[in-house]
Amino acid sequence: MTNTLLLIDPQNDFCDPKGSLCVPGATEDCARIIDLIGSLGNRLSSVHVTMDTHHLFHIAHPIFWLDKDGQPPAPFTTITSESLSSGKYRASVPQYQRYAEEYVATLTKTEKYSLCVWPPHCLIGTWGHDIFYPLEDALIAWESAMPGRIVDYTYKGSNVRTEHYSAIRAEVSDAADPQSRTNFALIERLKTADNVAIAGEALSHCVANTVRDLITCIAASKLIVLTDASSNVTGFEGLGSSFLTEMEQAGVRLMTCAEFLASA
Repeated sequence: MTNTLLLIDPQNDFCDPKGSLCVPGATEDCARIIDLIGSLGNRLSSVHVTMDTHHLFHIAHPIFWLDKDGQPPAPFTTITSESLSSGKYRASVPQYQRYAEEYVATLTKTEKYSLCVWPPHCLIGTWGHDIFYPLEDALIAWESAMPGRIVDYTYKGSNVRTEHYSAIRAEVSDAADPQSRTNFALIERLKTADNVAIAGEALSHCVANTVRDLITCIAASKLIVLTDASSNVTGFEGLGSSFLTEMEQAGVRLMTCAEFLASA
């Protein structure tokens, strides 16, 4: 039986208390993941890690927008089609205005998320983009235990024109950017495992969207969400709860780290 671990965005900005978008509970999530990796040893065949990877200028960061007074909106502001058509908000770079209106309208049609303006996070080349350092040590130790074994890293989110919660595809694909479309290479690598255990940050957003995309191409029975190793962004707890209910009904297994360890 082959077991793989898919870790979603276990980065400093999400997992360290000093991070710009720290998720409550993420530090403890990482501690349980570290223990799990160490306890599984060679029973863990592969590890895949996704990394949120952003420029400062990004459609979900304050700098992309201006309010009617010419000021960037505060983090956690929601941008809707109505707020754009009324002039409450506009793109800070005029040539993006039409695209921004179309983008927000497309999000509305998907009925998953409205556009939320996040604090700038996981900026390329910064401390916040790095893997949370205690977990980084555990990943290096896992690689060191068997020369030739490597952690598989996937970067997502560097396209400034679209959000990229899911590790599989962006919220709105960009025809000019193949990386915004379905990541078939990652899907094929995950398919080789009997059990794909998924954890990371945040349950309400990037974990949820990744798993929703995975069940369209991998048998739900292969997928396991580690419920005590993934937490919700504050204020979005309902999204995480409804996601778990949805996945359980779809046949995805919900386990704690201890339960997964006992079954692996």
